[in-house]
Amino acid sequence: MFEKGFKNKVVEIRGHKIGLGENKLIKIPVDRLPTGTLIEIPVYIFNGKEAGPTILLQGGLHGDEVNSIELIRRMLIDKNYKIHRGCVIVVPLLNVFGFLNLSRNMHGKDVNRSFPGSKKGSLASRMAYYLMKEIVANVDFGIDYHTGGEQRSNFPQIRYTPEDIRAKKIASLFNAPFMFGSKLISKSFRNECYKNNIPILVYEAGESLRLDEFAIKKGINGTLNVLQHFNMIAKNVVLENSKTSIEISSRKWVRAKIAGVFSIIINNGDSIKKGQILGYIMDTYGETNFAVKAPYNGYIIAVNNFPIINMGDALFHIGK
Repeated sequence: MFEKGFKNKVVEIRGHKIGLGENKLIKIPVDRLPTGTLIEIPVYIFNGKEAGPTILLQGGLHGDEVNSIELIRRMLIDKNYKIHRGCVIVVPLLNVFGFLNLSRNMHGKDVNRSFPGSKKGSLASRMAYYLMKEIVANVDFGIDYHTGGEQRSNFPQIRYTPEDIRAKKIASLFNAPFMFGSKLISKSFRNECYKNNIPILVYEAGESLRLDEFAIKKGINGTLNVLQHFNMIAKNVVLENSKTSIEISSRKWVRAKIAGVFSIIINNGDSIKKGQILGYIMDTYGETNFAVKAPYNGYIIAVNNFPIINMGDALFHIGK
């Protein structure tokens, strides 16, 4: 899949050259806050002794998606995952400012809607610019780790660009519980990488500002599946025996038909049947009890965990 023109013989980031068999931590300065505090992108480079594909593992594009940051942190500290072939570039936390403010955004702007970015633009735009220019220019493909937002919890799922055959193949290797093609969004990281012929997978699992142990373990195992397939890590690294990914062909959000207090009676990830009751919406006085039913057979791939909802709010994301 990536057998020609390996980029890892010499990886160059911000003027630093990392050759075969070398590891390095580089901090890319992006801006200073009004307090004078320097904002940097920490980048770890693990270059194997043998030439091979270069993969980007990226967390914290949204500052409140702590699950993605913890997932990468655990892989960083585990010495069993030493890279023997190819190169792994790790950005454990891209949106430092959002992380410090428990916010998805950076200065009110979504970094993931700021690509390709500008050297003279907003802080979010500059972050996008340096990510593409200094880091992504070195990679063959990447995995971008995310969570659900606004009290929405995503069951572990891998998303890829439908038009990208290589991305779909890598998504199959990852082997998350669910996988599906997802349309490109203008000015997003994945969209910009697609323009540059770089496949990007998006791993979505858990919810913002929460750690989800199941989601973290599935993300680590999926990443190791990919690394082991390309002979980047040792064959004796033990991987979890997982069922083959369920491929979702279409998706739909079930929305609230009335406002009230929302309670869920099924589990995220469950297989469901058309007409099955998934939860209830009740008013605060107990006078109404509206049943939320499945519109068709499928799987629950995300749920809204917030109990107080308004008419039209998204409740369940169902995949066929």
